[in-house]
Amino acid sequence: MTRLLPEGLGVADVDFAKAGGLVPGVVQHARTGQVLMVGFLDEGALTRTLETGLATFFSRSRGQRWTKGETSGNTLAVETVELDCDRDTLLLHAVPAGPTCHTGEDTCFGADALPGSFVHELDGVVAARHEEMPEGSYTSSLFSGGLRRIAQKVGEEGVETALAAVVQDDEELLGESADLVYHLLVLLRSRGLGLADLEGVLRQRHA
Repeated sequence: MTRLLPEGLGVADVDFAKAGGLVPGVVQHARTGQVLMVGFLDEGALTRTLETGLATFFSRSRGQRWTKGETSGNTLAVETVELDCDRDTLLLHAVPAGPTCHTGEDTCFGADALPGSFVHELDGVVAARHEEMPEGSYTSSLFSGGLRRIAQKVGEEGVETALAAVVQDDEELLGESADLVYHLLVLLRSRGLGLADLEGVLRQRHA
């Protein structure tokens, strides 16, 4: 069985009895932080999720388990499963293959209701480029150029951002800042890191 739950926790630690054998499972995009959907899991659905790495739920209307994307192909590859403090709600961090909602939208909640920022979305795009390396992509060309070249670009963008702050208008400063953030995300990804790792450091410092 895949270790998706935190170390020391297992299926038996989930309180299925409180709500008649089912617990809600909130699915969150593992890259962008966007909330994608909410489903219900029984013990068997959670076990199957942990065994296969694909989000599996229990349909209350059909009275049976189903794996997301088993007919459409729009699966949810689960990376981690978190258990809340009362042990009766699950948080599934997953990477979607295609739209999550049956309407064809990326999320069942609508783009305006998502807590994830565009920077998180951009970090997800950078991660995908790093993994797939599509031809013709500027991001792919940066990765192909190697760490030193990416680091050089970050340095250049940092200088341009500082100069824009001193001698140019707000529009130029924002433009240079956007270039800097993008190239920084690429640099982090080239080292196997991402925005979530950076946020972790900032959160730790704030605490």
